[in-house]
Amino acid sequence: MSQKIISTDDLAFQLYEVLNIERFTEYPRYVDHSRDTFDAAIELALKVGAETFAPHNALCDANEPTFENGKVVIRPEVRAALDVLRDTGLMAASQDYERGGMQLPSVVAQTCIGIIKGANVSTHAYAGLTIAACNLIMAHGSEEYKQRFAEPMMAGRFFGTMCLTEPQAGSSLADIKTRALPAGDGSYRITGNKIYISAGDHELSENIVHLVLAKLPDAPPGVKGISLFIVPKYLVNEDGSLGERNDVILAGLIHKMGYRGTTSTMLNFGEKGGAVGYLVGEPHQGLAQMFYMMNEARIGVGMGAVMLGYTGYLHALEYARERTQGRPLKERDPTSPMIPIIEHADVRRMLLAQKAFVEGGLALCLYTATLIDEKKRSEDPQVREEATGLNDLLTPIVKSWPSQFCLEANSLAIQVHGGYGYTREYPVEQFYRDNRLNPIHEGTHGIQGQDLLGRKVAMADGKYYQALLGRIRATLQESAAQAELQDAVSLLGDALGKLEAATEALQALRKSDPDRALANAYLYMECFGHVVVGWLWLKQAQVALRGLQQGGERSAAFYQGKLHTCNYFLRYELPKPLALIEVLRQADRTTLDMPPECF
Repeated sequence: MSQKIISTDDLAFQLYEVLNIERFTEYPRYVDHSRDTFDAAIELALKVGAETFAPHNALCDANEPTFENGKVVIRPEVRAALDVLRDTGLMAASQDYERGGMQLPSVVAQTCIGIIKGANVSTHAYAGLTIAACNLIMAHGSEEYKQRFAEPMMAGRFFGTMCLTEPQAGSSLADIKTRALPAGDGSYRITGNKIYISAGDHELSENIVHLVLAKLPDAPPGVKGISLFIVPKYLVNEDGSLGERNDVILAGLIHKMGYRGTTSTMLNFGEKGGAVGYLVGEPHQGLAQMFYMMNEARIGVGMGAVMLGYTGYLHALEYARERTQGRPLKERDPTSPMIPIIEHADVRRMLLAQKAFVEGGLALCLYTATLIDEKKRSEDPQVREEATGLNDLLTPIVKSWPSQFCLEANSLAIQVHGGYGYTREYPVEQFYRDNRLNPIHEGTHGIQGQDLLGRKVAMADGKYYQALLGRIRATLQESAAQAELQDAVSLLGDALGKLEAATEALQALRKSDPDRALANAYLYMECFGHVVVGWLWLKQAQVALRGLQQGGERSAAFYQGKLHTCNYFLRYELPKPLALIEVLRQADRTTLDMPPECF
């Protein structure tokens, strides 16, 4: 099977040699599984991705959804691909056997999902949002709601959305105006407007289950007054059959730079008196409940960004090996044969940067996915507790770092192609446009930086931040005994010390002057993310070195490639944000002191 979605060698190396995911088969939930079943699921995802999702990726980009005669019209290939995803069990890969899932560990399920995203991120979005919404209902909804809404979603009959953003509020959820009035029968009537709702309307499923943030009449101001409601497109009767159309109207489609195959909608709730909604859990707990879905979505955003960067890298690598242009600098004979552009040092630099970003980003996403398995399935309460804290700490980094730097990989993929890369005849320009959404949705780069510095690092009095530092130091100590890794240990150790000093200074300032402490949170995110990814590259280098010395599962060239790329990342990329670490440590005021009227 020919595919340029992901390197199966790299994937197997990270899953089995670095992360040793076979250890999860010791958990009772996964006792039926083995490396063979994990590989079978991944191979199935590759087959479905390459043969069912990838072929219509460019087609849906060129023929985005339209609004005709009151309905959304989407290319028929989208429905066909989603049917295959559902029928193979991949749509609910981590769900229980009894619910039609494969009961796979999160790290394997995330891998399978990531592969599908790399093949066609727009088509997968309908399924991805559905499963995330379904998981939220399963975690916080009543038994009635699980049966009426979640189970049909897991079966692929109903699809789902998350409805947060409003035109006047944007990312400031404290300012939402959507209202929910008790109807006297246990249901509510929802009125308001939501915007940028991905998959908000279509004809791909029997029903669409909207998860809507709204405020009750007695709601306290701000985010503490937000409640969460299930608002279906069609009402669902007690026997599971569909009733009348709910008061949810598609106000229009939004036309995007990329991600064009996924409908982006404006929805009006309650134009005819109020959409019927059902409260999830307790009143005024909506934001905390929605974060259950949002955090899952944020990890998914990071994995999607990685996979779009990864497929762009593989396309650029193939092009660089096949495209001939120019000659060696020492070759003066203009009649001598041209050489593949991969022979030119600057092209290798661009390929190295892409490899460092996408394989480092993949390591970040897979490592975090193993924490989800540990926090949910480990029988050791201490392991569960620490995995939960580390997962919370890393979530803003997992969302934001790949969205920033795997997008840069897409930009470099275009550059490797030269002028051809800027044309629609080659797919790398679409990969860039599709990936450009990821730094925006589910919380921008700046918002994630503020979350990391303002909340996550300090939570539990810094307990999980210190736990992460402990893991990084342990890797440094283990690597120090290897002469081949001495430079890497020195570079990463120095960066870690600088990050610690900046963190200490900013945390001391955060309570007295939060505006100043958080003014450069974006830079803190980049520094922190680079240190974490640098650590994960060093872990890969450890294993690659052992593979070279002891004869591993992969070729010597593969392991040498890992060592070279680790060296590149720590020498070329890690120093870039860390060069501004003094700006962080001193809590520089430049951005705060620029008056708006001076722009």
